[in-house]
Amino acid sequence: MINREIDIPTSAGSMNTFITHPEEEGPHPVVLFLMDAPGKRAELHDMANRLATAGYYVMLPNLYYRRVREFKIQESGRDAMHELMASLSNAMVCEDVRSLIEFADQDAAARDGKLGCVGYCMSGPFAFAAAAAFPDRIAASASFHGVYLYSDRADSPHLDAEKIKAEMYFGCAETDEYAPKEMVDNLESYLATTNINSRIEWYPGTEHGFVFPKREGKYHKESAERHWERLFALYRRCL
Repeated sequence: MINREIDIPTSAGSMNTFITHPEEEGPHPVVLFLMDAPGKRAELHDMANRLATAGYYVMLPNLYYRRVREFKIQESGRDAMHELMASLSNAMVCEDVRSLIEFADQDAAARDGKLGCVGYCMSGPFAFAAAAAFPDRIAASASFHGVYLYSDRADSPHLDAEKIKAEMYFGCAETDEYAPKEMVDNLESYLATTNINSRIEWYPGTEHGFVFPKREGKYHKESAERHWERLFALYRRCL
């Protein structure tokens, strides 16, 4: 595997990004891997590597780059994490996605054309919004235990969903205080009124953060493996 740390220029600064892809048989389809609230870290690097071994050029950016180059929740605490989360918006991340795509388009290791996206937790709505913002590029996008997928916020991602051409997948924890069943039910009802190719799937016996191996007390191995199965199948179909 080829692993690199790259500083990608954006309109707001320099976005440090982990890029991983196979050594051979490239160029490979691009997948944007959008982090959860605890930030870009070794655990996510490992997950990006696993995705890349299936034949993808995976980009994992530090979405907090406007404020910090590296965030460690163990040192800074949850209050700092919530402040960083609040500093982001769907529009800001979509501009970051534009910069990622522009960089990948210039890299010989990355295949042109259709690309995939996946967002976890706080980035669930970012992956949803990006599919609407880049309908001619993003062909498959997934959210796992995503928050604020359907809300009364002015920038709720469902408001632009009619622009989406991608296949959408939403993986939801059975018990999730951050993404309650009412929100998911509202999203499902809304999606039923559109022509979007989408699927919402519940993961029984899980809680918020169930895909992360180091999320003590939350990791659910069986469901985490299903999450990988769904993600690989989605990208095989669409990319």
